[in-house]
Amino acid sequence: MDKLVIEGGKPLSGTIVIQGAKNAALPILAASMLVEGEVTIDQVPRLLDIDVMLGILRELGCRAEHDDQTVRLDTTGLHSSHIPEALMRQMRSSIFLMGPLLARFGEVTIYQPGGCAIGERKIDLHLSGLQALGAEIEEDGSRIVCYAKKLKGAEIHLDFPSVGATENIMMAAVLAEGLTTISNAAREPEIQDLQHFLNRMGAKIIGAGTDTITVEGVEKLTPCAYQVIPDRIVTGTVMVAAAATRGEVTLLNTCPSHLTSLIHVLRRAGVQIAVDGDIIKVGAALRPKAIDRIVTSPYPAFPTDLQSQVMVLLALADGVSVMKETIFEGRFKHVDELARMGADIRVDLSSAFIRGVSRLYGATVEATDLRAGAALVIAGLAAQGKTVVEQVHHIDRGYDRIEQMLGRLGARITRFSPVPNNTVVP
Repeated sequence: MDKLVIEGGKPLSGTIVIQGAKNAALPILAASMLVEGEVTIDQVPRLLDIDVMLGILRELGCRAEHDDQTVRLDTTGLHSSHIPEALMRQMRSSIFLMGPLLARFGEVTIYQPGGCAIGERKIDLHLSGLQALGAEIEEDGSRIVCYAKKLKGAEIHLDFPSVGATENIMMAAVLAEGLTTISNAAREPEIQDLQHFLNRMGAKIIGAGTDTITVEGVEKLTPCAYQVIPDRIVTGTVMVAAAATRGEVTLLNTCPSHLTSLIHVLRRAGVQIAVDGDIIKVGAALRPKAIDRIVTSPYPAFPTDLQSQVMVLLALADGVSVMKETIFEGRFKHVDELARMGADIRVDLSSAFIRGVSRLYGATVEATDLRAGAALVIAGLAAQGKTVVEQVHHIDRGYDRIEQMLGRLGARITRFSPVPNNTVVP
């Protein structure tokens, strides 16, 4: 497995352009299966999760090319709705294909998806939503088969505002007969982006970004070209890295309105932030201040995907901070790794109590999941000495060559890859 070696203690400085949003691109790639023809999607980052999704689409008969930041799809040859189990287990987002394939073919076979081990992530809401649209579901172990001669619109209430379930139901309902209403829908910007993409192809959807989404079914969609939104989690990660290293960074191609909760938290910590259109400037010359309480909750509240990164900043803050995780019960696995670097953090059930220290120290640590890995990279950048981050494949699921991205800001970070003779090369 690749590893990252980081020489810490240098403030980040410079300008960076933010990549497209993984969590917008993946459902948009899946939604492309609703239409027959050629679809072009711009600003798609080169990520492990994107590669897995394109691999699944090719396996199903779709032609898919990823050139730089542009994906070109030709769905004319799409001939199967059976998603291979081995590929599904590589990535949870493969579940997004269930709604589009069911709508197009009248049936779909999937398996329980894989992804980061950050806690229980059931797909019950996906299945019950499709059942409400008229699908019949058969389960045999991890194998799930959905049938529907004709999907029909329905009123669907989600017990929890699940992003994935909201998007899957939206995509299935686009070709359903009649009107579908999703109440207690998730409100994330990526759902709004999916609505914009589907409407560009001829769908009739309103309400994304609110807790009620209405889909008026249409008979057919037409291919289009589209550009996905910037990645708010990558943006936030770089902002926190700049603050933790007491640097000064300018971020281009951002959506500041998607990051209001993070901006509020960072300003409370004493970080200087200036916003001008799609440009965010971050500066932090002084030690951050502790924050009494941060709670992760569904958008627009503070995102769970930035909890671990901000914890690194608070680990260096003056005073005691408290973070409460309400989304995933397994999302504190990075705490033990940060402790190896000198952080003083105690976990009690769903809350982490962070007593700030004046300095972190380099160590060998392991990325246990995507966002925990990003947090450890930030810790390594801020620490004194050398940090080695192992299990980098987790980080590659959401960051396009993170060492190159941060290297453009002056970070001293190198990737080492194993070769057959058991040596490593940068």
